[in-house]
Amino acid sequence: MKTLRIVPRDPTAADSLTTEKVTSRIGAIVHGINARKPLPEEHKAFLHEALLRHKVIFLRDQFLDDAQHETLSRIFGDPILHPTIPAAEGTPYTFELKSRNGRSTDSWHTDVTFVPAYPKASILRAITIPPYGGSTLWANTATAYDDLPASLQQLADTLWAVHGNDYDTNFYKYDTRNEEIADFRARFISRIYETEHPVVRVHPETGERTLILGHFFKEIRGIPTQHANRLLEIFQSYITQIDNTVRWNWKPGDIAIWDNRATQHYATADFDTHPRLLRRITVRGDIPVSVTGEPSHLLKGPDDGHNLDH
Repeated sequence: MKTLRIVPRDPTAADSLTTEKVTSRIGAIVHGINARKPLPEEHKAFLHEALLRHKVIFLRDQFLDDAQHETLSRIFGDPILHPTIPAAEGTPYTFELKSRNGRSTDSWHTDVTFVPAYPKASILRAITIPPYGGSTLWANTATAYDDLPASLQQLADTLWAVHGNDYDTNFYKYDTRNEEIADFRARFISRIYETEHPVVRVHPETGERTLILGHFFKEIRGIPTQHANRLLEIFQSYITQIDNTVRWNWKPGDIAIWDNRATQHYATADFDTHPRLLRRITVRGDIPVSVTGEPSHLLKGPDDGHNLDH
């Protein structure tokens, strides 16, 4: 594994802050943060470093309101709207994940990879949690790359994949005649985006190589579909192997923050018809570059702010 380029923090600062690893490869609980109040600079630096190191970090018992949620998100960058789904009513940036009838995004993905500058990070807070099930899993796409045999790394380094928001995953697991599902899908694809990304990007802060794949994947440049899908299955199997993942069982008031440039995630649909409500804010990302320095580029869709890294 590459050595992370993380600047060590002042050992005399933020002595009350600690991290507790959840698994060996990904995930840590951060103790000593009260995100309901303005955070001092050393706390912000601690959170930033912990995110780069652990890829997803968790805060317990925060119980933030929408304004506090936005303030916390700004530690990691400028909040942005989803390209096609409007913000929850009364909020400028919040994306609401409100599950009914057991529905969730139960397929592995990195958020919004159908645009060039997909989000840097996501900050998700739990409001209503079912009495059982409804957990979220994350996978480390940097250690997945490190696990690839050298020959597969060399192949992945050369590949470019198209990602799009008109995709065939969990929308088709449910009755599309259901008005709620049909309405959400109509909004999700109200503007069609396609972007070509390198399968391997260089993380702009750590220097790690990470895999850009997941359920927005459509095809690989220059490879027939059936063979491209087999390659996807191979690379995804390294990303989602159990030892490369962490599973978080939510409690109300929890917050999860993940580095969207180095992870995939999956929301389980195992809570029957109990309500599940979480709210998410994402922050602006950068345009990925390949191992040779070539940037991702938009193939289809509006040339709007989601295509920029500034």
